[in-house]
Amino acid sequence: MTETTNPETRRMNMIQALNSALDVKMGEDPDVLVFGEDVGYFGGVFRVTEGLQKKHGLTRCFDAPLTEGGIIGAAIGMGAYGLRPVPEIQFADYILPAYDQLVSEAARLRYRSNGEFWAPVTVRTPYGGGIFGGQTHSQSPEAIFAHVTGLKTVIPSNPYDAKGLLIAAIECDDPVIFLEPKRLYNGPFHGRPDEELKTWANSGLATADVPVGHYDVPLGRAALVREGSEVTVLAYGTMVHVAEAGINDSGIDAELIDLRSIVPLDIDAITASVRKTGRCVILHEASRFGGFGGELSALVQERCFDYLRAPIQRVAGYDMPYPHAFEWDYFPGPIRLAEALVAAVEYR
Repeated sequence: MTETTNPETRRMNMIQALNSALDVKMGEDPDVLVFGEDVGYFGGVFRVTEGLQKKHGLTRCFDAPLTEGGIIGAAIGMGAYGLRPVPEIQFADYILPAYDQLVSEAARLRYRSNGEFWAPVTVRTPYGGGIFGGQTHSQSPEAIFAHVTGLKTVIPSNPYDAKGLLIAAIECDDPVIFLEPKRLYNGPFHGRPDEELKTWANSGLATADVPVGHYDVPLGRAALVREGSEVTVLAYGTMVHVAEAGINDSGIDAELIDLRSIVPLDIDAITASVRKTGRCVILHEASRFGGFGGELSALVQERCFDYLRAPIQRVAGYDMPYPHAFEWDYFPGPIRLAEALVAAVEYR
């Protein structure tokens, strides 16, 4: 299955779209099951799994103890046994106790067993800031997973992609880290906290119209959000919406690419765009040093050196813990992006 124009759609927020993806796959495949902290009766802290236990039963959607390493370790065993578990880690900040299981076991299982076993595990977890969650509920750890051979890392930016990418992740035979931008759960966010909040229902965006049945968005295929001629902007998750606002503020004709997944990465889409525009600005919420933007910058430099007319710009979070009291100083908003766009275009 691939992306579809199924006419039977429903206006959904990202929570509802993710819930629909889980419901669809649990209905299609009895080997798909969901578990984690408070995901059963309670329906998850953000209600992504609401109603799934009642519909699919206690053995298909159930609560787990507060032990991230145990949750992921159990999921790997289930995957090796032939199931397709979708464990939830309540916040991405708390996934580190499970890092050894993901790196040493899930990512290596197929190689270590010479293809006899594998781990079709999709780990869902909310990530990112913008909700005043402070340093322990706001981090963006995508780079530490992108570095691990054997793991795929997926980050949606809208309800349509969220459902399609989650279905594709569940159907994938490799372990997938599925990072959900929690600031986008209920509506798009352009990085301006003083503006009136929009829900997906009143956003006017076509990406909130989600097919009710099965479809997928292939992993490793970026989306062209906005065509432009002067500079390419690479972003994912919440930063896609921030990028749109920054581009509009700058008045620059920028091309915006939503990566959707960073592993696998749609390097062909990136290369084609940068060779066209001759400039590149990379935007992500995670800290700048060691962030995935560094890898993107290197890849663009390697493939587009003869086409570049300006140094590659990176806009990112600062190299410090996520500050609760100074959230919007840390958050890489549209003003900082617009400054980088101007710097790229005016470089001589």
